[in-house]
Amino acid sequence: MAPLPVSPRRLAAERRGRLGEDAAARFLERAGWEILARRVRTKAGEVDLVAGRPGLIAFVEVKTRATAAELDHAIDAARLSRVAAAAEVLAPRFAGEGQDIRVDVLLVAPGEAIRHIENAWIG
Repeated sequence: MAPLPVSPRRLAAERRGRLGEDAAARFLERAGWEILARRVRTKAGEVDLVAGRPGLIAFVEVKTRATAAELDHAIDAARLSRVAAAAEVLAPRFAGEGQDIRVDVLLVAPGEAIRHIENAWIG
């Protein structure tokens, strides 16, 4: 059975998302973070970026939208919950003894400053 064709709209959204993740990774690197992994999948969910700096590992959800206005509704508690569940699965793999972990969100829109929400999940 042949796979279903992917719509041009879906392809454009996928491309925009990948470009947003690249921009988010560069943003974090400029801020002193090391990107440890990208698009890590677990049974609990996916983490877009895993970033580290001394004493801290961040599991990062990146949301990219066409306009800044759309970013206000891009993230919700259900999505953050899935990222947090995936972070719990991944923490032993990425976090060493004594390192703190957190879930961050980066909101990306063309022509806008990236918004970094630190410690977005308090579970």
